[in-house]
Amino acid sequence: MTTKEYIDMSEENLLHTYNRFQIVIEKGEGVYLYDSEGKKYLDFAAGIAVYAFGYGNKKYNDAIKAQIDKIIHTSNLFYNEPAAVAAKRLTDITGMDRVFFTNSGTEAIEGAVKTARRYAYDKDGTTDHEIIAMKHSFHGRSMGALSVTGNDKYQEPFKPLIGGVRFAEFNNLESVKELVTDKTCAIILEPVQGEGGIYPATEEFIKGVRKICDDNDILLIFDEIQCGMGRTGKMFAHEYYGVKPDVLTLAKALGCGIPVGAFLTTEKAASLKPGDHGTTYGGNPLATAAVNVVLDLFEETDVLDNVNEVSPYLEKKLDELTEEFDIVRGHRGKGLIQGLILDVPVGEVIQKCIAEGLLVISAGSDVLRMVPPLTIGKEHVDEMIGILRKALQ
Repeated sequence: MTTKEYIDMSEENLLHTYNRFQIVIEKGEGVYLYDSEGKKYLDFAAGIAVYAFGYGNKKYNDAIKAQIDKIIHTSNLFYNEPAAVAAKRLTDITGMDRVFFTNSGTEAIEGAVKTARRYAYDKDGTTDHEIIAMKHSFHGRSMGALSVTGNDKYQEPFKPLIGGVRFAEFNNLESVKELVTDKTCAIILEPVQGEGGIYPATEEFIKGVRKICDDNDILLIFDEIQCGMGRTGKMFAHEYYGVKPDVLTLAKALGCGIPVGAFLTTEKAASLKPGDHGTTYGGNPLATAAVNVVLDLFEETDVLDNVNEVSPYLEKKLDELTEEFDIVRGHRGKGLIQGLILDVPVGEVIQKCIAEGLLVISAGSDVLRMVPPLTIGKEHVDEMIGILRKALQ
């Protein structure tokens, strides 16, 4: 079949909830993808920050194949070895106490919200508790996750959402304080906002929110679905601030392609009881085998050192683009989650990049988002900058 035939078949049969780029991806190798016509693309999107170790990693592939030959699924009516090991390893590296494995980041957010609601209910027996979320945040598109996503564009067609959610200004501590009441049960935020435009939190803001939570017995939820798992140069972005959450959500690079997410809690926040929450597929042997091999790769490779070496070089090159082009207003980000701020429609630049063999994505209408595999080298940055420069011209 031709590329057009695959696209036409997809458009005829898939629900049209995505405006997809007009290419059919066939395979990947290292930090490159290839379409069905054999065209090669440098990938600075990584499946939206999923493929931390690039494509075709032998250790990863071998581990997944080996688990498939053993067993893929058991249900949560039984224990399984990969899940037990993965849970122990995740609590060790995060300093959290309990893990619930999900199928996606959105489901991890749902579990985090329910955890906060149950925690508050256990304290006072009432059901009118509130959650403070951030404007311009993004936590997912299910009804619960959408309710704490601070973007009217995503929310409007699906109202009424779950109640009791109030929105503060990101990096504005006073705006958070103004919303706190005796009904507030949680504050949720991304240490680096992703979809909202690549905004890192300030240290003052993160530490201030932690203090608010401590002073009022409120749970602090960090969404590290996109900015976690090494992307900022530390395993988790909140490590930069010396602040620990009560609930932590993970996904994307947690499985490096296998659908898996998780929410983790401290013992204090582990409020959910048997029957309160569940999942058929979450934490199955295949998904948690992926988690284990991903953690192996973080331990056995110098990938975090690589992020910390390559990201300053990337920022330097983005600074040069800012100086060179009037239509580039600057960049922001942390590590290998970077956003280039443009004065032209970002979609037009993305299409030109794709035509030249570079895959990048957006974060809002004016930000070009770069979330490449964490294994990229400076030579890949140079290649990306060369293509991007041509697109901007």
